Amino acid sequence: MPKDEQDGFPTILPMLGCTGNFETRYLPNSQAAEPGTDGPGAFPEDDNRSPDEPDPSQGPRTIYIHGHVSARLLKLPTSDDPAPSPAPVCIAATHIDGLVLALTPFHHSCNYRSVVVHGLATLVIDQDEKDYAMHLITDNVLAMRWANSRTPPTKAELQSTSLLRIDIVNASAKIRIGGPSDDRHDLKDEEVTGGVWAGTVPMYLQYGEPIESSYNQVKTVPRYLEEWRRKENTEAKENAEQAVREVKKK
Repeated sequence: MPKDEQDGFPTILPMLGCTGNFETRYLPNSQAAEPGTDGPGAFPEDDNRSPDEPDPSQGPRTIYIHGHVSARLLKLPTSDDPAPSPAPVCIAATHIDGLVLALTPFHHSCNYRSVVVHGLATLVIDQDEKDYAMHLITDNVLAMRWANSRTPPTKAELQSTSLLRIDIVNASAKIRIGGPSDDRHDLKDEEVTGGVWAGTVPMYLQYGEPIESSYNQVKTVPRYLEEWRRKENTEAKENAEQAVREVKKK
């Protein structure tokens, strides 16, 4: 977000969010951004993709993030302004898949997936779009939770929550996979290779057994929650271990 006028540094806010596309959900496909076009929300075509890989130009071009109402957020232009001047923002996220341990600390690393997105942000005011974004973000955290909780939000809840719509201008990603890589002289040194363990420790998030609240009256953990937990735990472990086995493409 733009810098704070008082200290001159950029404003940094931790917020939850996910990609979505409100326009293409309600408007004809002809009104969506076309592949290969320039401007906010457009992605360049990649001729090196295999036929089985999804076309990034067909994916969501908007990120919705939410948080508690604050003075800084309220200064942003709203989505229904006649001529809004969106604020430039930067979104960064990193997911660690493992600790890569080489023969020497100099070559220690991590397997990771990292992305930086630059975009233009406005406050979401339209109620339909706000409902869509809240539903989207909730189910992105826990699938089917929106439909299995007390909804819709109350007026007080809506008034205390801000939603930002960020139209993506450009993005870059960096990924590290595989095992450690050491210098040739260390690999030929039997004293080093025989005395130092080298390899990768997979790192992944695991969801534990649900613990009910003091006022919970539903005695059985819902099926959707258990299925989601098992699926997330399995996929997280598989992804972290697969990152070790894969050979980095050049």
